[in-house]
Amino acid sequence: MALGPRLDLRQSQSLVMTPQLQQAIKLLALSNLEIETFIGEALDANPLLEAGSVSREDGGADSGDPDDIPREEFTSDQLMAQTQGEAEKPLDIEISSIDRDRDTGDGDWGAAGAHAADTSDYLSIEERGSDEITLAEHLGQQVGALISDQRIEFIARHLIGLLDEAGYLTFDLGEVTQDLGVSHNESERALSLVQSLEPSGVGARSLSECLAIQAREVDRYDPSMARLIDHLELIMRGEFARLKRMCDVDDEDFADMLSELRGYDPKPGLAYGSSSASAIVPDVLLASTDDGGWDITINQETLPRLIVNRSYYVELRDGSPDKEAQNWLKEKLTDAHWLIKALDQRQRTILKTAAEIVKQQDGFFRRGVSELKPLTLREVADAIDMHESTISRVTSNKFLHCDRGSFELKYFFTSGVGSADGEGASSEAIKARIKALIDQETAKSILSDQKLVDILKNEGFDLARRTVAKYREAIGLGSSAQRRRQMKLDSLG
Repeated sequence: MALGPRLDLRQSQSLVMTPQLQQAIKLLALSNLEIETFIGEALDANPLLEAGSVSREDGGADSGDPDDIPREEFTSDQLMAQTQGEAEKPLDIEISSIDRDRDTGDGDWGAAGAHAADTSDYLSIEERGSDEITLAEHLGQQVGALISDQRIEFIARHLIGLLDEAGYLTFDLGEVTQDLGVSHNESERALSLVQSLEPSGVGARSLSECLAIQAREVDRYDPSMARLIDHLELIMRGEFARLKRMCDVDDEDFADMLSELRGYDPKPGLAYGSSSASAIVPDVLLASTDDGGWDITINQETLPRLIVNRSYYVELRDGSPDKEAQNWLKEKLTDAHWLIKALDQRQRTILKTAAEIVKQQDGFFRRGVSELKPLTLREVADAIDMHESTISRVTSNKFLHCDRGSFELKYFFTSGVGSADGEGASSEAIKARIKALIDQETAKSILSDQKLVDILKNEGFDLARRTVAKYREAIGLGSSAQRRRQMKLDSLG
């Protein structure tokens, strides 16, 4: 068969996303503080954009959107009534459609037919600073779900604020107790709560205590390991023979203990961002209403309202006869209108998603973590007719503030645990129940894992013993034998 060049005409379909749409979709994943930075740079780059209140009387500014602050107000039976009517979802698209490595610097930011806008003034969203969570933020998110005593929670949050970047408490607990005007027992309970949080080892006052916490977490804190951890200075001096005698173990066991010890993290806090990072600023505010419903509002404190200065646009247009300058001005006007619309759509999408989460987790907001239900991204996506990947982006780096504290929206998506009624309960709710049962123990009534299984089964939760043990260890609680020994030591002290 002869080989030669030829021309073929083929027809195919493909999804082409402009850099403008890609940027709009990526806006969904940013927190309010990151959006604030983005808006600040947009204001510097576009002379037609201004930040301020909407003024219709002077005719000089146009916001592009006359709506008030985005909010939703619902009764229990009408929680989603105001959000179901929105048909326009231009930012809802499957995440696989986005080419994350594509250079958007030369893309078309203007309307169809316009010259390509200069995007060199806009940094890519990935370059707008780290969204790395700090140690204090990570620990703070866990505290509210593990304790119902507000006094102990307050002390624990204060102690979290005193931890250094490695996760150690470098302040004397007695001084903290005196400063807060609380009892020593309350301070000890709060410190125990902090030390039960993840990552294991935080809240320790020394290296030995840090390693001991991690050993208890994996159920390896037996008498031999305790002696080894109490004499770390002998390891540094290489006095292994003496340590083996003190720990009463043979060479093989001693080697295993050293290997175990080397696997622990001496500075668990360093896995998270610096504590000098900014504090959590919630994106969504939730408050109860007098009629028993919820008022859900976008937090406007960090989001200046953008407006287009039309009088300045007219002045520049009339004073610039050059065609190239006219095209540049049109592109800036198009960009300004697009950014206002994209930010408004972002707020509405966040609000719609948060409203569905509040509807699904109504019991949590009213009664606490024991009422937290299993919930998946797909369930929320199906309920509000959006793609699952859109919900994933909307709930990333976003925080909701309510009477119970500030929670990342991702917190409300939990795995389910089987129950007799078929509805199930979230793993977080099960952990909270296990902790509550153990907190009620006395020296004469320590609950074994099997006893916990029996109690939970009577309450309608069908769990295996190993599952209960896993949850118990995940919240930093030792085995029944360890708790019994600790209770005896506490009574002697």
